[in-house]
Amino acid sequence: MKRVHLFEFEDFQWFPTFLRNYLTDFLQFLSNRFDLYKDVVPLLSEALERSGGHTIVDLASGGGGGLLKLSEHLKEKHPDLKIILTDYYPNVTAFKRTTALSPVFTYYEQSVNAMDVPSDLKGLRTQFLSLHHFRPEAAVKILQNAVDSNTPIALFEAQQRDVKSMISMIFSPVSVLLVTPFIRPFSLGRILFTYIIPLVPLFVMWDGIVSALRTYSEKEMHELVSKVNGHERFEWKIGVKKSGPGGVPYLIGLPK
Repeated sequence: MKRVHLFEFEDFQWFPTFLRNYLTDFLQFLSNRFDLYKDVVPLLSEALERSGGHTIVDLASGGGGGLLKLSEHLKEKHPDLKIILTDYYPNVTAFKRTTALSPVFTYYEQSVNAMDVPSDLKGLRTQFLSLHHFRPEAAVKILQNAVDSNTPIALFEAQQRDVKSMISMIFSPVSVLLVTPFIRPFSLGRILFTYIIPLVPLFVMWDGIVSALRTYSEKEMHELVSKVNGHERFEWKIGVKKSGPGGVPYLIGLPK
């Protein structure tokens, strides 16, 4: 299946912030409820050790809540763990909510471009469920910025570009309808735009299908790395980690 870079609604600057937040809230609820990234904890833990510190700078964090469950696993081996939440469209309200739930988290209020991360944000860079948002030339710039600053980076998706992922995305509105009453904090607006005016289920389905079509294959991730100047100074790990019925594609770069 060829990679197709169609548009996702949440990528548009004009897309209403409250709707973008409802979409990310849903994804974060699923991430925590079903512990989507549990199987990549060893990979992430090793990358954190190799970084020589205990800080993760998470790029494209959304609301940040999706890292709550993951942080619990990491703290077992890294008791001094710190996670800094950042985003190009920072949802400060959600960031504050996440930091209130766990002292592990802090956040960066200013907009952060993953292709040009501020020098004062130091630590292992991570991205969860966001690499597919970037076209190849932009994805290369993300990796280039990490290499140029000699900073380790670990990127993880939660879907693959295959029929199984496509089918699950087509039926995602059913999941939205089932779990929305359990998403906190409770919001009348979320109920309105899920059940009365069902924009959230439709946007989740469209963006989910497009996400699968945009997801990079292992071969394509190797090609991205090959275009990074100085990539030989890093050790690269690329693959798909089995997780439940599917797999988690990952791309990890560590300074040698």
